[in-house]
Amino acid sequence: MNASFPDPPPAPPARNRPSARNGPSPVAGLPPLHLLIAAPRGFCAGVDRAIEIVERAIERYGAPVYVRHEIVHNRYVVDSLKAKGAVFVEELDEVPDGKPVVFSAHGVPKVVPLAATERGLDWLDATCPLVSKVHRQAERKVEAGRHILFVGHKGHPEVIGTMGQVPEGAMTLVETLDDVARLDFPVDKPLAFLTQTTLSVDDTAEIVAALKARFPAIVGPRAEDICYATSNRQAAVKAIAPRCQLVLVIGAPNSSNSVRLVEVAEREGTRARLIQRADEIDPAWLDGVTTLGLTAGASAPEVLVREVVARLAQTRSVVEEPVTTAEEHMVFKLPRQLVG
Repeated sequence: MNASFPDPPPAPPARNRPSARNGPSPVAGLPPLHLLIAAPRGFCAGVDRAIEIVERAIERYGAPVYVRHEIVHNRYVVDSLKAKGAVFVEELDEVPDGKPVVFSAHGVPKVVPLAATERGLDWLDATCPLVSKVHRQAERKVEAGRHILFVGHKGHPEVIGTMGQVPEGAMTLVETLDDVARLDFPVDKPLAFLTQTTLSVDDTAEIVAALKARFPAIVGPRAEDICYATSNRQAAVKAIAPRCQLVLVIGAPNSSNSVRLVEVAEREGTRARLIQRADEIDPAWLDGVTTLGLTAGASAPEVLVREVVARLAQTRSVVEEPVTTAEEHMVFKLPRQLVG
């Protein structure tokens, strides 16, 4: 499952444009730019699956296919799917009768597919299976009589979707250590905790430790909720950041996992910038930079990584060095409606 996207528009020509491949010669008197490219980076299995669901739905049903909310948090991906026939809407009531609809990779509250079924709509659930696993855990914890403390970011679609799996009032959102200190539950209250899948590994560990210290009987998931892709991308940034003067993260401002990568680099003591496209790079950022780190959030396609490398190569000789900290081979099955 590898979604394909058109190449970005070519970068404008530049004088003395160097090769983006290993080239030792300086450009315009500047030293070569040593580029550490983190791996893993970019698309994860859940994003690949979600995009393929939209593409296959368009092939199966014909355009337009409606998508509730951004399928993933990346403008380039969304625009590419729009060009193929996807129509993105905020709410289900914007979907015309008789048209297919896809729910985003972040997941939706239970009432959304129920409403789609009541209207007789053909709907496809592109929720990442790792998010769906958290949904099932939430249901089981509540069925067992426990109140859930959910570690996540208010307003994020994944948080809205997860909290929408259980009755209102059955889950309390925890964002910070201060939130933990403000919790006021009796000592005998049965509690459980779950977490959003795209959080900072280090920050979440601190909050979970605080929850366990405050409520020793609290029950957590058998395995960590933060997804493998989030953890792997953060580990890769930790590996490159100490060697760099600057780290560039390709991702959207509303992409939780991308914003976390910026924070991870900064925690290592390295400047970091979040960019969506190569044209957002300010040349002044590179003043005095001889080693630059580059990564991409889980919703950013590889073509945008290559676009950034090409833009850098307009003014500096770029010496690329991939830094691999893990191999990923995860593949998620498609919905049965799209198989066969």
